[in-house]
Amino acid sequence: MSFTKTKLALGVAAATLTMAGAFIAPQAQAAGSSAERVADAAARKTEALEAQMQQMAEQMQAMQAELSRVKSSSASSTAANAKVQELDQWMASVKSTPAQASAKDNLVAVRGGWSALDHARGSSTGPLGGATQNGALLSNNPNGDGFYFGGAFDFNVNNDLFGLMDDTSFGIELGVEYAEYGTGKNSAATLWGVAGVPNTETSTDARLRINASPKIKFMHDSKLRPWIIPVGLDINILGVPSNAVSVLNAGMNFGAGVEYDLFRGIVLGTDVRYHYSTSKTDATPTDGFNAGGYLGFKF
Repeated sequence: MSFTKTKLALGVAAATLTMAGAFIAPQAQAAGSSAERVADAAARKTEALEAQMQQMAEQMQAMQAELSRVKSSSASSTAANAKVQELDQWMASVKSTPAQASAKDNLVAVRGGWSALDHARGSSTGPLGGATQNGALLSNNPNGDGFYFGGAFDFNVNNDLFGLMDDTSFGIELGVEYAEYGTGKNSAATLWGVAGVPNTETSTDARLRINASPKIKFMHDSKLRPWIIPVGLDINILGVPSNAVSVLNAGMNFGAGVEYDLFRGIVLGTDVRYHYSTSKTDATPTDGFNAGGYLGFKF
């Protein structure tokens, strides 16, 4: 009897365990499925967060690049505005500054004065009644004094004498002058004149001189400026040909003078010059002095 009860108790216990297992197994399986779902959801959220973080990082980089571009553009715009303001200030200063005339160092002048030859063209009478000395066959003019007038251009080269002297200008003078010393009898007319008819033919003793001379002016930027011509070139042209019908010779000239700037480039000056030729033009003298004045205009 006791053995049967024991078997019955064991059977009940086994049935109870079987029912409990059957009941717990679905619960455990459900619990496992829920954990997996939670893990999957967490993983998906993590991936979504990572994607969002990556997207935010990319947006931050784009914002930084845009900010850098804006800063660079702003800096360039600021520099451009500064340049514009600087140009505006410069233009305003130029407009407010009185206009200053540039220095005028070149000169054009008209000249004139007294001229004297060392030897007159004619001074003695020959057997035919005409002067024979100093090439006077075509003019026996005994007068060595006369007048001259002409013009000249002074072209300024520098104002420091090629770096040798401060405030000392070097220039080139190109000039031309006409001189006249009176009239004389044309003695050649007697040779082919009619016997017994007095010779009334006369000729004007006129000369033309062309010169190219270096000129040194002192006291640059001063109203009063002395100057010298150390030596220059002369070309002498005779109005009345020499006895050999030559009309041209070359020589030298030396000069000194002083000029004063009266008003706004109007210059008044005076000078003295000596003209020297190494030889006469077929016995016709051309040496002599000039002394006179000039009125010039700077440009």
